[in-house]
Amino acid sequence: MAQPAWAQGGAIDTGNTAWMLTSTALVILMTVPGLVLFYGGLVRKKNVLATFVQCFATCALTSIVWMIAGYSLAFSPGNAFIGGFSALFLDGMEVGSTVGTIPESVFMTFQMAFAVIAPALITGAYADRMKFSAMLVFNALWVLLVYAPICHWVWGGGFLATEGVLDYAGGTVVHINAGVAGLVAAIVIGKRLRYGSEHFPPHSLALSVVGAALLWVGWFGFNAGSALAADGRAGMAMAVTQIAAAGAALSWMVVEWILRGKPSGLGLISGAVGGLVAITPAAGYVGPASGLAIGLIGGAACYWGANGLKRWLNYDDSLDAFGIHGIGGIVGAILTGVFATTAIGGTPGLVEGNVDQVLKQLWGTAATIGYCAAVTWVILFAIGKTIGLRVDEKTETVGLDISLHGQRAYEM
Repeated sequence: MAQPAWAQGGAIDTGNTAWMLTSTALVILMTVPGLVLFYGGLVRKKNVLATFVQCFATCALTSIVWMIAGYSLAFSPGNAFIGGFSALFLDGMEVGSTVGTIPESVFMTFQMAFAVIAPALITGAYADRMKFSAMLVFNALWVLLVYAPICHWVWGGGFLATEGVLDYAGGTVVHINAGVAGLVAAIVIGKRLRYGSEHFPPHSLALSVVGAALLWVGWFGFNAGSALAADGRAGMAMAVTQIAAAGAALSWMVVEWILRGKPSGLGLISGAVGGLVAITPAAGYVGPASGLAIGLIGGAACYWGANGLKRWLNYDDSLDAFGIHGIGGIVGAILTGVFATTAIGGTPGLVEGNVDQVLKQLWGTAATIGYCAAVTWVILFAIGKTIGLRVDEKTETVGLDISLHGQRAYEM
């Protein structure tokens, strides 16, 4: 089959292929078990299994949707807005097909892993209250109608790529996209039922810490793997990923310590994830000092997104999908235009005198937000008018575990 517009196939390099096989496994690790445990620990005990199942089912469903049509819509030849249909069911992908110096099958699966985690992140916004059937339909449609087109815009030769918008590993494609979709879903579905002074405390921060740790490790595949090669740029992407995550964890911790008097475990792991999100679009374009700056700014910004902004606008983003991934992605995308370095990624940013790159990043961010919000709302509206979006009050009160799946993660 024809290869992505930006990629030229060549001879397979075994070293690059080995790294990309490893990176692909690391990105899958981010969803199962990473996000499964991270999100599962944050919900109430009566919804733990349902949260596990949402992420696990999303992994399975999205993998098949990507194989059938998502990959073709994102990466086969099309126009500036969407790919074509030449690669439906991975038609034409053979053992010898290549993208760059790696097998196309590896590239396709690596991109599949990105497509998997994006809708899985959205589940955190509507945790505790969305119907399982509605979730499955929403995720399938969202991957085809929102994720695949935006992926094509940025990485498949679409208009944002040709206009010079930078997104190394998914700041717009994955994180702004998922965060904005989560915000729209949280608003459309409505707030969780609250009884008295209930404040929805996490049932097991231990699970969430383990999940966050797995996300941190898996993120090296996410960012360093986006080089599609085992080279110096991949090494720099790995270095700045570690630095930004550490900086953001400390940044969130300090802000929380000052404002609330104690540094919480949840804050520390949330800050780390926020830093990982913020560095994602910049990872292959910036050096260590810039990585630290992005992490420090990203951690503080995500604290505000998960606390101040959410209270100010009064929406119920259950597990802060927008507060961390949306805000972190927006901040990271814009700061990419500030700190991009010619010596690393070939494109100068504001610090090297290129003001225009910041404007390009703002445009890419705005286009992603606008398209994602509009189409996500249409999908949710259609589902709400047909099979319904939200479980009934009794189901939500009893808990999704026993009501939807007939099982519990724990004995009550």
